[in-house]
Amino acid sequence: MLAEILLQAEFHWSQLLQPQFYIEHGGLWLILLVVFAETGLFVGFFLPGDSLLFVAGIYSNELAKAFVPSGNEYLDLLVLVILISLAGIAGNSVGYWFGRKVGPTMYEWKENMLFKRRYLRQAHDFYEKHGGGAIVIARFIPIVRTFAPIVAGIVQMNAKKFVFYNIVGCVAWVFSMLVGGHFLQKWILSEFGFDLRLHLEVIVLGIVLVTTAPVIIKLFTGRSKTHPKDKE
Repeated sequence: MLAEILLQAEFHWSQLLQPQFYIEHGGLWLILLVVFAETGLFVGFFLPGDSLLFVAGIYSNELAKAFVPSGNEYLDLLVLVILISLAGIAGNSVGYWFGRKVGPTMYEWKENMLFKRRYLRQAHDFYEKHGGGAIVIARFIPIVRTFAPIVAGIVQMNAKKFVFYNIVGCVAWVFSMLVGGHFLQKWILSEFGFDLRLHLEVIVLGIVLVTTAPVIIKLFTGRSKTHPKDKE
């Protein structure tokens, strides 16, 4: 069962980085909002997308009860994959539309704590290197996935082509994370009697390290390759 919500507990911003916070305080509805916000609201790059879905896979039976109280693990996973994928597809679509309409002006936006021009440029370089497949690959890379659909809109990527890669990328990302979390928990609990729910901090830390490694490497190796506009 999900942990009891302690209404008396004092909220701290660091809880926004913890997947269990969203699961305990909002369930599937909040997960859908987070997945949409990562690309649809353009400031969601700090949200725990990968680790949240992995942990959601561990709690898939409980989360799916709000929609399909079947108790069938495969049906529960299917419901979650469909709903969360739709949220991700919608978020990317908003980002793409935004990029086509006003994206170029973002290079002139004033930088702040939530927006850095280098994020946009990194996504652009990533897109130029991988083409349409960048929309799929970006789903698995924090920060890049927030800005990749915007860049696709900026470079006027064919709408039908974007829709195809958007659907493939979102479904692949959601499916792999949810199924990975669900069956890894099931296998480890069965074989070793080790419950991942009691050690979520370690699981989340591992996922964060794996998914952010490419971004960290890029930041350090590309630090000398600055764009003229980044100095303005």
